[in-house]
Amino acid sequence: MPVLIFIDQSEGHIKKASLEAISYGVAVAKQSGDTAEGIILGKVTDDITALGKYGLLKIHHIDNEALNHLDAQVFTHVIAQVVEVVKAKLVIFSNNVDGKSIAPRLSVTLKAGLVSGAVALPDISNGFVVKKSVFSGKAFANIAINSDIKIIALNPNSYEVAVAGDAKAEVLLFNAQVAAAKVKVTNVNKVKGDVPLSEADIVVSGGRGLKGPENWGMIEELARVLGAATACSRPVADAHWRPHHEHVGQTGLAIAPNLYIAIGISGAIQHLAGVNRSKTIVVINKDPEAPFFKAADYGIVGDAFEIVPKIIEEVKKVKGVA
Repeated sequence: MPVLIFIDQSEGHIKKASLEAISYGVAVAKQSGDTAEGIILGKVTDDITALGKYGLLKIHHIDNEALNHLDAQVFTHVIAQVVEVVKAKLVIFSNNVDGKSIAPRLSVTLKAGLVSGAVALPDISNGFVVKKSVFSGKAFANIAINSDIKIIALNPNSYEVAVAGDAKAEVLLFNAQVAAAKVKVTNVNKVKGDVPLSEADIVVSGGRGLKGPENWGMIEELARVLGAATACSRPVADAHWRPHHEHVGQTGLAIAPNLYIAIGISGAIQHLAGVNRSKTIVVINKDPEAPFFKAADYGIVGDAFEIVPKIIEEVKKVKGVA
């Protein structure tokens, strides 16, 4: 019986978080001696067969224009059909926006136990136990799933993408019953920026210490030379210095980049809750008592308006860019 992995895509392009979920699902399948298969919904422009290099043998593709935009109820109904036909006993999602919308619904539909926010491979030595992040990343819990069908939603950036070879996956067109969507998309406003915040490996973030939106040029310049996404604290978004989709924190977007650079952000607990899963945190603040320094891997005490331009200059030298 296969491990079924939901492959999330946007506008035909497969998301980075899906590659992590695939690698995780393939590793789980190896644990139990099962095979790993994928499921992807809607029109896809990327080469789906290339996902075989991550260890997928088969990919069930439901190519229906009604599935080009997320409708969690419709997606749940379609995925449940695939689970039933392939007789999957474990379904893997990324714990991103789409996964958070679909996985709980699928759990109810299939009467399946769900662990969201998983950060490690399950322990199958005595049952089926999944380690997950709790209390905004401040602790971990080990949750046993006892149901026949199990669902895991993997926290983004908590499992390395692993290439298993150069094989091609077999793509199987699945003839699913697709219900009429209850969500009607009338307009799509794309988030500006070269790197989507939720997919970024590096994030440069600014707070009230920047004093105003007119000073955001150096944040954007540092992000550009690093190939990073930009973010901000809640007070900055509330003051309309930056768009709300850049707000990271407990009431904004929770992210887990490899590198998070916080500039002029004091580090309130609500902000830390959204970024404390970052692999490395660098804090730049002129207040040596700023709470953020306690959570930082590296800290620079000083004026951001003097420090950030010097960092930009040095990064440009290293990269050989103008």
